[in-house]
Amino acid sequence: MALKPEPTAPFHSVQYALRVLEAIARHAGGVTDVQIARETGLPAVHLAPMLLMLRREGYVLEVSDGAYAIGDSLVLLGSGTDRQQALQNKLQDTLDRLRDSVGAAVYISRYEDGEVKITQFADSPRTPKVHEWVGFRSAAHASAVGKCLLTQLDQNGRRDHLSRHKIARLTSKTIVNERVLMSKLDAQPATVPMLDLQEYALGTVCAAVPITAGASVGCLALSMPVEHAHRLRAAAEVLNRKAAPLLLSLAL
Repeated sequence: MALKPEPTAPFHSVQYALRVLEAIARHAGGVTDVQIARETGLPAVHLAPMLLMLRREGYVLEVSDGAYAIGDSLVLLGSGTDRQQALQNKLQDTLDRLRDSVGAAVYISRYEDGEVKITQFADSPRTPKVHEWVGFRSAAHASAVGKCLLTQLDQNGRRDHLSRHKIARLTSKTIVNERVLMSKLDAQPATVPMLDLQEYALGTVCAAVPITAGASVGCLALSMPVEHAHRLRAAAEVLNRKAAPLLLSLAL
């Protein structure tokens, strides 16, 4: 049915946008702007800027020249498997952009069921991810990711973790004294990135910042070769500034 807006409604009104989205949603494989105009009654001169706005906000995407399909932002308003996949895709896009802005591989990690888990990451040939030569779940005492997650636990939570994953010397720089490690975790300011200066792996430096929401414990981290260590603190500050927007993406 062609759109019949109120006489005083401007062409860019919410009413027009909803009709355009409904028309696109009816065509799973994509629909041309000509067909959208036919179904909504919206003149092409007004449809073009409407589609541009909807594309910019992620509600539609252009699948071919002049053909459109629903985008991730619209899917995120729904629920179920499609929403979860759209959220993961949106988060991956965010991580990819962050990787490029800091010039390093970036990671999202969570502390779930008493274990350190890397849930998503973004790397590239120019920014390779760290070689996991010892599982991160067993190396929380040495990695920036692990230490950042441990700082968000209470004393009992930390002791429980370390009782299940014994401290081991991974490099000459690894802290192997539990008392010293616990003291450093206690003294770590929440607003300062946690650093790993070759404590987990020789040749690699890392940084991590918390992205805690409610009872959830998580962190955002980066890694880079030691020859780029002079960039680590600046990159970590960028990471810190990006943590809040990323948390909003996770909370959608």
